[in-house]
Amino acid sequence: MTDHFFDVPLDHRVPDGEHIRVYAREVVATRREHDELPWLVYLQGGPGCRAGRPVGRESWLDRALEDYRVLLLDQRGTGRSTPATRQTLPLRGTPAEQAEYLAHFRADSIVRDCELIRARLTGGRPWTVLGQSFGGFCAVTYLSYAPEGLAEVLITGGLPSLDADADTVYRAAYPRMERKSLAHYARYPGDEAAARRIARHLADHEEVLPDGTLLTVPAFQQLGILLGTGDGSHRLHYLLEDAFVDTVAGPRLSDAFAEQVAAVLSHADSPLYAILHEAIYAQDERATHWSADRVRGEYPQFERGIEPGARFLFTGESVHPWMLRTHPALRPLRHTAELLAERRGWTPLYDPERLARNTVPVAAAIYHDDLYVDTAHSLRTARAIAGLRTWVTDEYEHDGVRAGGRVVLDRLLRLVRDEA
Repeated sequence: MTDHFFDVPLDHRVPDGEHIRVYAREVVATRREHDELPWLVYLQGGPGCRAGRPVGRESWLDRALEDYRVLLLDQRGTGRSTPATRQTLPLRGTPAEQAEYLAHFRADSIVRDCELIRARLTGGRPWTVLGQSFGGFCAVTYLSYAPEGLAEVLITGGLPSLDADADTVYRAAYPRMERKSLAHYARYPGDEAAARRIARHLADHEEVLPDGTLLTVPAFQQLGILLGTGDGSHRLHYLLEDAFVDTVAGPRLSDAFAEQVAAVLSHADSPLYAILHEAIYAQDERATHWSADRVRGEYPQFERGIEPGARFLFTGESVHPWMLRTHPALRPLRHTAELLAERRGWTPLYDPERLARNTVPVAAAIYHDDLYVDTAHSLRTARAIAGLRTWVTDEYEHDGVRAGGRVVLDRLLRLVRDEA
C-alpha cells in the first residue's frame, strides 16, 4: 500500500484559484508492484464517507487485485483529504462562506478530482471505476462529463435517477422503509413490542447518548438504516433485546444499548453525509428545502408508532433539520446546513443525451428492493445508458459488494467483459 496526496482546485472552473488536498491509497498485490497493471479507482458510498481501510485482501479487494492496481479514494472533505467537519469548517468563515465552500463537494467536483489524479497516475490512460452506492452516482456523472477517462465502469447499488428531484426520491423511499420494518418484524415478531416500549420510554424521558446525542423517538427510528444491509436485521434485533436495565430510578436504557445506538447514529466521522445528503439530488433552480422531512408528513404512519394499534415503523436514509440540534457533530453546522437546504441554481449532474450515446462498457448490480436506492429508478436509468448491462439480484442487500465481495465483483467483471 502506498499513500498519495494530490492538490486539486476547490473550484475546477478556477484552476488557478484555491486548492485543497485529496488523499488516496494505492493497493497492489504482493510481488506485482512492478507490473504494468491497469488501474481501478474505488468510489465509496455516502456522500461524505471515506474509503474503507483494508486489512489484507478482504472482500471485493481480493478479486480486484488479481487484475488491477487499486486506488481507494478519500473523496474531497473525507478521511485524510482536507477535512470538512464542525472543527474545520469555521476556518472558512461565516455559515454563508462555509455553504459556498461545500457547494463544491458534490459528484461533479469528485469526478474532476479523479480526472486530475488519473492524469498523474496513469499517464493519461483510461481506468476502471468501481462505484458503490453514492460512488455509483459519481460514476454516472463520470460517464456524463468525462467518459474519455473510463475504460470500464462497475456499479453496485448505485444507479441514480437521472431526473428525479429529492421529493420524488423520498416519496419512493418511505414505502420501502415501511416494507423493510414489517419484514423485520416478520423475522423477529417480538421486536415490534420491544421497539414500541423503547419509543414510549423516550417520549416520557430525556435520554442522552454517550457522545452527547439526544435520543428522541425520531432519532431512535433512524436505526432502521441497519435494515438496508445483509446482516442489519439481525444486528437490530440483538440491539433491541439489550435495551433496558433496572435502576433505582426504575427501568432505564442500558449503557450498552446507548453505546451501540450512538455508534450507529453518529455523524462524527461523516458530517457531510448529513449536510450534503439532499444536495446529491439537486440539479436545477429548486431548493431541496429539507425534502425528507417535508415528505415524511405525507406518510403519517411513521408518526403513530406509540399509539394503540399502530405499527411502529423505522426510517432509513433520511436527513432532518432536528438532527442539527440533537447531534453534537452537526450542531455547529446548523446554519450552514440550512443555507444549503435553501440553495438554488444547482448544476446538472447527469447528461441524459450523452448517456444515451455511451460507448464505455458498464455493468451494474441492482439489488431487489434496495432500501437506499430505489430499484425502479435504477432500472429506468439502466435502460437510459447505452450498453449498460445489469445483474438484478435478491441474493444481497445494498452492501453486496462488501458482503458478497469477490462473487459480486467477479460477476460484474464478467458482465462488462461480455463473458459467458
